[in-house]
Amino acid sequence: MVAAPPTEALVVFALVAGAIALFVTEAVSPDVTAISVVVALVVLEPWTGVDGRTALEGFASPATITVLAMYVLSAGVQSTGAVRRLGAHVAAFTRDDDTRLLGAIVGITGPLAGFINNTPVVAMFIPMVTDLADDARVSPSKLLIPLSYASMLGGTLTLVGTATNVLASDITDELIGETFSMFEFTPLGVLVLVVGLAYLMTVGRWLLPERVLPTDLTEEFGLEGYLHRVYVRGRSPLVGLSVEEAMRGLDVDVDIIQIVRGEETIIAPADRQIREQDVLTVRADGEDLAAFLALGALGRLPSARVTEAELDEPAGTGTLIEAVVPSGSSLVGGTLRDADLRRRYTDTVLAFRRGGELIHADLADVTIREGDGLLLYTTARTVEALRESGDLVVTEVVDHRRAFDESFPPLFETDAPLAVGIVAAVVATAALDLLPIAVAALGGVVAMVLAGVLGTDEAYAAVDWGVIFLLAGVIPLGLAIESSGGAAYVGGLIETVAAVLPAVAVLALFYLLTGGLANVVTPVASVVLVLPVAISTAGLVGASQFAFALGVTFGAATAFTTPIGYQTNLMVYSAGGYRFTDYVRIGLPLQLLLAVVTPLGIDLIWGV
Repeated sequence: MVAAPPTEALVVFALVAGAIALFVTEAVSPDVTAISVVVALVVLEPWTGVDGRTALEGFASPATITVLAMYVLSAGVQSTGAVRRLGAHVAAFTRDDDTRLLGAIVGITGPLAGFINNTPVVAMFIPMVTDLADDARVSPSKLLIPLSYASMLGGTLTLVGTATNVLASDITDELIGETFSMFEFTPLGVLVLVVGLAYLMTVGRWLLPERVLPTDLTEEFGLEGYLHRVYVRGRSPLVGLSVEEAMRGLDVDVDIIQIVRGEETIIAPADRQIREQDVLTVRADGEDLAAFLALGALGRLPSARVTEAELDEPAGTGTLIEAVVPSGSSLVGGTLRDADLRRRYTDTVLAFRRGGELIHADLADVTIREGDGLLLYTTARTVEALRESGDLVVTEVVDHRRAFDESFPPLFETDAPLAVGIVAAVVATAALDLLPIAVAALGGVVAMVLAGVLGTDEAYAAVDWGVIFLLAGVIPLGLAIESSGGAAYVGGLIETVAAVLPAVAVLALFYLLTGGLANVVTPVASVVLVLPVAISTAGLVGASQFAFALGVTFGAATAFTTPIGYQTNLMVYSAGGYRFTDYVRIGLPLQLLLAVVTPLGIDLIWGV
């Protein structure tokens, strides 16, 4: 008969269950959940054994400090245009060849993500990939999931490849006194990356759907019948009013996105007066258009078809863009009416895409969610402001000057060599054990700021503070699982099963468990929950605890089967027009393949 777990372990298990429920349902954001766990651990100290000082150690953890610093270092490299320059060279090599295009995307993104945070890398590559897909007449759906997956696989190359690597090293040090060096698991990371990229170039390529066909954005977002041109008669009551005043007085769901006045085109004209004989480009469905025409005494130009090409102004003043709402955006949970994007950025939202669903009506009252895709009409000069805001990730820009046609100044007249050199020095310093990784990374941040690559405000803005609070909050939970006897209890239960299985098979089970949790509760949380149990189990069955720690670390990098498991998956979700099931269809075989390759690789290199 199985003995009951100690009371202390039951209390911690209840906290774990509550945390998982909140992570999955996202009733509150993951970072708030993590901080709530910290508070609960201290309140329940008699059972959890976590006092106030211990609970706050996560904020001073080397893992937290290192991840914070790496965000700044990655932003420094990105700000110099180094990644954009690399993308332009890739584009010149691969244009119009879909095989070379896919190979270059995954072949460049993977290794790059081993040293630079993959989120900005993917954000920078998405517009380039969608533009190149259009040129090659290839569906971007065939390229964007591989872009995300390659960046995740590349994170297994070095200690600083992902936040979970650094966190796992820190927890392993706490539990068994061993850490991962900078290139500790690089041989295994190379194996995983090569196998993963081979899968994406062969089987994965065949499984990838064509959700978004190479076409213009107005067709892609189903705007046929929603974009119209009307002209202003002399007797119209709108003459002499600003666009904002005119629309305030009309109870119709219509947006005026453009005024054509002779040879002049006025974009996002909220404060411009409407004049007789103006031609207005409007967004409206048939019913609202009819009401608008009647109330405004306007005439319709029935033969005027409004396309992407019609809206892309040769002078570069007006353009269509597609953008995705990332996790952590201040827009999430609000509506367009709350956000007032038109006033803040001179943007007009023409349509929403949520997975496979397109939304055209009552846009001002649609509640914005993570992963939503927005089609916007805006001025070219506000695109950069949108990118810098962090509220939206711009995934495609309709512009005559493509990103890959951009001219660049000579390399050594930019800060790119300096920024890349600083990152290389951080990596070398940590690899040679001259300084702890956290101290080396902080030194790199100081160098970036003193060298003028980044300003202090830019450095603070580069940090994803939600991830930092998530890390700091969940670290004490892992310690509580261990100190309460919970890890030993679960390990004892698993020991009965492990006794009839080879150690490498038990390792594979932990790999799958970690990967499964990472798909629903974030990779960081999965490492914290599984690593203490895996290390305890390894000790009970006489296996290598270090090998099991590696298995869990790599398992956390395989959040392939949902769009919510990893931020880059969510970033490509709308841009590729994917459905939730697409991630299962493409990601599950890869996850199972690596569940065989990774444990065998660990056994071969380190022994289990």
